[in-house]
Amino acid sequence: MAPVTPFQSFQGPGEAARLGDSPRWNLPQGIRISQQAEGKAGFYLVLAYLLFEFGRPQELIPGVKAIPFGTGLSVLIFLNVLMSGKLSFSRAQTKLWIALFSVMAIHVPIATNNFWALMTFKDMFLLYCVYLGVITFVNSTEKMMTLMKLWMGIHLFLAVMGVAKGGVGIGAWMGDENDFCMVMNMAAPFAYFLLFASSGMAERLKYLGVLGAVILGAMASLSRGGFMGLASVGAYCWYRSPKKLNALVILLVAVVFMVALAPETYWDEIASSGSDETVNKGTGAERLYTWGVGMDMFYGNPIIGIGQSNFPWTFDEYQGTRTFQGRSIAGRQAHSAWITLIAELGLAGIVIIGAMLLQCYKDLKHVRSSLSPARSGQKHGQTVQVGEDIRVYLARAMEGSLIGFIVSGVFISILWYPSLWIMLGLVVALRNISETQRGEGVPAAVQTKDPLGIPLPRLGERPVSCL
Repeated sequence: MAPVTPFQSFQGPGEAARLGDSPRWNLPQGIRISQQAEGKAGFYLVLAYLLFEFGRPQELIPGVKAIPFGTGLSVLIFLNVLMSGKLSFSRAQTKLWIALFSVMAIHVPIATNNFWALMTFKDMFLLYCVYLGVITFVNSTEKMMTLMKLWMGIHLFLAVMGVAKGGVGIGAWMGDENDFCMVMNMAAPFAYFLLFASSGMAERLKYLGVLGAVILGAMASLSRGGFMGLASVGAYCWYRSPKKLNALVILLVAVVFMVALAPETYWDEIASSGSDETVNKGTGAERLYTWGVGMDMFYGNPIIGIGQSNFPWTFDEYQGTRTFQGRSIAGRQAHSAWITLIAELGLAGIVIIGAMLLQCYKDLKHVRSSLSPARSGQKHGQTVQVGEDIRVYLARAMEGSLIGFIVSGVFISILWYPSLWIMLGLVVALRNISETQRGEGVPAAVQTKDPLGIPLPRLGERPVSCL
């Protein structure tokens, strides 16, 4: 029998006690309070990281944006994980991070540009700290829903700022219009499926408003690659929708919304994606040329690649005497997350990150299947029933978000951005929650406790007095 930590009850193997529940250990009261406080602090640090790394309010205050909030919060999260005693490497994704670091560490001394190889290794380690915080401290459905509300609020803010700034992000790694559009694409499935999971007109209108805002933000970017990602997200959302007819109505409304509000330049930009001018002479031709050079990097270094963030620094070496329309474009990024992966980390990176994504799919499929209502009908490989568990909706949203990243990433260099790596943590956290709270059905739109363990009224019950 596996040892039981002070943060677990004796209810069964792997069933972690909820925050606020006293573990069945005869521990002094002071120790129990300290453990609960550490768990709360870690969770709040995760929320703070998401606010400052994704919402980036510091970009609006002169002088403040120079403060490395993300770095400081990542370190604090990691320290809280260590002190919590809950650090676990049981999930495949957590182990695969270690394999990824092993490949990246090899490149630090041998890459063409050692500095950028080292800086990317450092940034990825900080992201790993946050990943560990997410899978450690987001350990209940109540906490996950609190995080989701913040997540939606952040992306609503980003969408409004993006539209106000003419289709570019608030700054930092979201400053480019294509990168901003990817962020909007990854947020759309959450607004969509939480719309279906909510009860009450006010709640539904809130998520419908967020969905409209992120679609408008994506359109404001005029990103052709981003449009492909948005289209793939829309197709997935309809396929996984619990109510196909309602979903079709929502998607038709979204299309009408886009047609009515999108400027003519947006549709001209989208229509130009397959034009001869774009494919043979324009940005499409330039991308294809860049991808060809990237594949030459892979052929020259098929096992471990040229090193993280070294694509621009080795481009000239592999371009050789070739030019694009009579000029060199050395120093250019790959303009594709997947060409970046192939060139910079080779077969080793392809296997490791591919295995991470595959395991995420398996985890989300497990959540959908294990938490589906027993009497649900099966259609298109999914269950459909009113009142099904909110975690099923979250699993669909996370899967759609990953699809948005994967498709958008075909055309954008976004591999080393936080979006993918934080989403991996959310997937693992949801899988953990589905197991530790397996017998506790959480109907959509019903929340019985807030993250601090304070009882809230169930659907249909009278309000609970705090007096």
